[in-house]
Amino acid sequence: MKQVVQNYKSGELALLDVPVPRCKPGGVLVRSAYSLISTGTELMKVSEAGMSMLGKARSRPDQVAKVVQSVATNGVPATYRKVMGKLDSYTPLGYSLCGTVEQVGAGIDDVAVGDLVACAGNEHALHAELNWVPRNLYAPVPDGLAPRHAAFGTVGSIALQGVRQGESRLGEVALVIGLGLIGQLVVQLLAASGVRVVGVDPDPVRCELAARLGAAACGDPASATVESTVAELTGGHGVDQVYLAAGGGSNQPVELAARLSRDRGRVVDIGKCRLDLPWNAYYEKELDVRFSRSYGPGRYDPEYELEGRDYPIGYVRWTERRNLACFLDLVARGSVDVEPLVSHVADFGDAVETYRSLKDGGLKDGGLKDGGLKAVAVLFRYPGHAAEAQAPAVAVPAVKRPGGGTTAAGRTAGRPVRLAFVGAGNYATSMLLPHLARRDGVELSTVVTTTALSAANAQRKFGFAEATTDLDAVLGDKSVDAVFVVTRHSSHAELTRQALLAGKTVFVEKPLALTEDELAGVLAAVEESGNDRLQVGFNRRFAPLLQEAKRRFGARTGPASLRYLVNAGRLAHGSWYLQQGTEGSRFAGEGGHFIDTASWLLDADPVSAYAVATSGNEDLQVVLSYPDGSTATISYVTTGAPGFPKETLDLVADGKVLRLDDFVRASVHDGRRKRWISSRLPKARDKGQSAELAAFVKAVRTGGPMPVPLESLVSTTAATLAVQAGLAGGAPVTLARTR
Repeated sequence: MKQVVQNYKSGELALLDVPVPRCKPGGVLVRSAYSLISTGTELMKVSEAGMSMLGKARSRPDQVAKVVQSVATNGVPATYRKVMGKLDSYTPLGYSLCGTVEQVGAGIDDVAVGDLVACAGNEHALHAELNWVPRNLYAPVPDGLAPRHAAFGTVGSIALQGVRQGESRLGEVALVIGLGLIGQLVVQLLAASGVRVVGVDPDPVRCELAARLGAAACGDPASATVESTVAELTGGHGVDQVYLAAGGGSNQPVELAARLSRDRGRVVDIGKCRLDLPWNAYYEKELDVRFSRSYGPGRYDPEYELEGRDYPIGYVRWTERRNLACFLDLVARGSVDVEPLVSHVADFGDAVETYRSLKDGGLKDGGLKDGGLKAVAVLFRYPGHAAEAQAPAVAVPAVKRPGGGTTAAGRTAGRPVRLAFVGAGNYATSMLLPHLARRDGVELSTVVTTTALSAANAQRKFGFAEATTDLDAVLGDKSVDAVFVVTRHSSHAELTRQALLAGKTVFVEKPLALTEDELAGVLAAVEESGNDRLQVGFNRRFAPLLQEAKRRFGARTGPASLRYLVNAGRLAHGSWYLQQGTEGSRFAGEGGHFIDTASWLLDADPVSAYAVATSGNEDLQVVLSYPDGSTATISYVTTGAPGFPKETLDLVADGKVLRLDDFVRASVHDGRRKRWISSRLPKARDKGQSAELAAFVKAVRTGGPMPVPLESLVSTTAATLAVQAGLAGGAPVTLARTR
C-alpha cells in the first residue's frame, strides 16, 4: 500500500510503498476514503525538515535539551549515532481521516466490516491507504454525513476540547485569536453554544469567512476596531474567554489576550504560539490560563489509546472518543459547517506535490500551480473514492404508472375546486394564497400548521373554512381536491408521498426531495397509488415576460449556450435556510428553479452536471449539459452587491440572443434588429406564480394533464441532487436514466 512519509534529516517527502498493517485485537483495519492535512501541525513539521541542522535545533530547543542530557549520560559518539539514526528515518504524516472498516479485530463489537468511521491519532490515522486504529480512536460516522466532512473529526475534536476548557456559557463573549482551521471551528462551536464571538486574524479573507460562519465581528489584531467592538459587546468589561488558536513566534496573541480580557477571565491555549506571559497584565486581572490537550482526556495515555480502557462517564464525561463522536454529530446536524473550510481536494497520488505547494504558501486560482497553495483545509481523496469521483452518477428514476394511464380524483362538475394548505409560512402567505384567495371557482378548505395560532392567522387573512393542526383530517377528507405542501424543505418528500397515497392532487414547493431516497419514495407512492397528479412550484417557466421572449426567439436548429446569473445575496442571521444539516444547502432548496427554467428554454432534460464552489463561501458555478450538445451555466452567488438585479439570463443559439433582466425587461436580438419586451408595470417582477397557479387549478378542475410532465419534475430534482454530489466528489456527475 501507499503512505506519505518524510525524512526529517533531508526534508525528503515521498509516497512510499509499505506493507499493509496487521489487524490486531482491540481495533479495526480501515481503508481511507479522505484524510485531512493539518496546515498547522503538519506544515510545521515539513518546514522544520527543510531547515539546516542549526535551524532544526533552534526550532526545537526541547529536543536539544534531550541531546545534551544524552551526551552527559552516553557520550558524544553514542548520542550522535542515535540522533542521526532517528533523523535519517522515514516518519509518517497525518492524524485525521475517514474511511471504511475492512477488517474487525478480536474484541470489537461496535462496528462491522463496511461501516464508515472517523479516525484519530498521529500513529493510527495517517495519510495511508490502510490504517489499524484502536477502539478509542475511532467513532462511527452518523448516517448522511459525507466522508469528506467526517475526515474533519480529529481537528474538530481539538477545537471542541478547547471550547470545553473555556467553560463558555450562554450569552458570554469570547475572543478567538487566529482564524485558521482550528480557529474557524472554534468560532462555529462557540456560536452554536450561544456565545458571541470576536475573531482576530491579519488575513481579511479568513476574517470574512469567520464572520459568515457565525462570528459577531472580525478584524486585524493591529486594528483599533477589534478593541472598540469588544468594548461595545461587553459594556467595557472585556471578553469572558480568549482562545489562542494562532501559531508562530510572536508574543502579540498573549498580550492582546490580556488587554481584552475581563477581570478573572479565562485564556485557553489551543494552538502552539509563544507564551511569554506579561506578568503584570495577567496578575492584575488574575487571569486563568489553561491549556487544551489535543483531542481530550485519554490523549497520551497508552492504556486508554492502545489498550482500549475507557474512563467512566460519571467521572470523565468527555473523552477523546466521546469528543470525536460529539463533533461528528454536530456536523451531521448542521450545527457546524465544514464545507466552506475545504480549500482543495487532491488525489492521494498527488500528495507530494500538494505538500510542496502548501509549503510554498501561495494561492493561484485555488489549485496547485507554480505559486503554491494557501489553504484553510486540504483533503486527500484515496484511489477507490477518486475512481468513483471521475464518473459518479445520480439516478433519474423512471416514472411508473400502473395501467399506463394518468389518475385523476373524481370531482362533481360545477363545484369549486377545494384546496387545502399544509404550511402557511412567508412564501405561502405572500406569493401563493393572495392569488388563490381572489380566484373564481376556488374554495380554500383547510389550512394545517404545526401551531394553532399560525393556522388561525391564515384562516383569518385568507378565508379558509377550517384551521387545524391535524394533517390526517385533511388527507382523509374526500371533499379536498388538492393539497399544497408549503413547509420546510426536509418535510416536502414525506408529505407529498402521504398526499399522493391519499389520492390527492399535490402542489409542493421546491424542492421535491433532498436525497435520492426521498425522490424514490415519492415515485414509489406514484406507482403504488397510480396517482401522478403532482406539480412542483417551478414558477419561472410560467412568467409572461419569459414566455413571450421564448416565443419570439423561435425554434432552434443548433445547440444553445445559456448563462444564468443568480445574485442570491446573503441570508439573515438565524434563517432556517442556514440549517443545512436538516434542510439542505441553499442551492438544494432553490436551485431547482434555475435548472427547470434552463431545461424549459432548451426543451430538454440535462444529462450531466458539473459544479464547483469558490473557496470559503457559497458561490457556485453549475454547468449542465443536454442531449443535443447545449450547455447551461448557472452562477449562484451570495457575495454580490445587494442592489444588483437578482436574476439575469442570456440564451445564445443560431445567431440569436435572448436576454432576460430580472423579469422586468427582456429582449431578443436576431442579427437584424433588437426587439424589446417589457413588463406591463414598470419595475414589477412577475415570476409566474399567478399563471402557474391558474394552470394548476385548471388541471385539477378538468382532470387534464398537469402543467409540467412528472418526468421533467423528476429530472430537475435529480439534476439538483447531482449538483450536491458533484460538489462533494469534485467531478462531473452523470444523470443516469433508469427503466
